[in-house]
Amino acid sequence: MPTLKIIVGTVYGGALDVAEQVKPLFEQAGYEVSILEQPTLADITDQAADLTLFCVSTTGSGDYPGGITPFARAINEQHPMLGELRYGLIALGDSSYGDTFCGGGRSLDALLEDHGAQRIGERLEVDAMETFMADDAAVPWVEAWIDENGLRSE
Repeated sequence: MPTLKIIVGTVYGGALDVAEQVKPLFEQAGYEVSILEQPTLADITDQAADLTLFCVSTTGSGDYPGGITPFARAINEQHPMLGELRYGLIALGDSSYGDTFCGGGRSLDALLEDHGAQRIGERLEVDAMETFMADDAAVPWVEAWIDENGLRSE
C-alpha cells in the first residue's frame, strides 16, 4: 500500500483541521496516511512517503508557524536533494495582510522547489477572507487533485 504523509504547519489549528478532513479521501484512494504536526527533515528524506501533502498556514509577516519552522530551517541549512519528493501544497492565509498572504505556504513551496522536489499540480491558496472553513475549499481541491493527477492506487 502506498504511503502519504500530511505535514502540517498550523497556528490556531486550521491547517490541522484541513489535514484531518482530507485524510479519509486519501485512504479511500488507497493510501496509508499519517499526519505530522512536528515534522523533521528525516520525515521526507530517510523515511520518505510515496506522496506528501503540506498543509501550511501563515503567521506574523508571512512567516512559518512554529511547529514547521525547524523543518524549514533544516532544509535551508542542510540543503538536502529532494528530487524524489512528490508533493502537493495547501496554503492558508488572509488576503487582508496584503503581500504576506499565504506567505508560509508560498515560502515552503519555493524552498522545496529550490531543493529539487516535484510539486504535483498547482498549489491551493485558501483565503480566510473568502472561506470561513478552510476545509470547504480543501476537500474539493484534494478530490480533484487525486483524480486529475492519477493518484488513486486502489
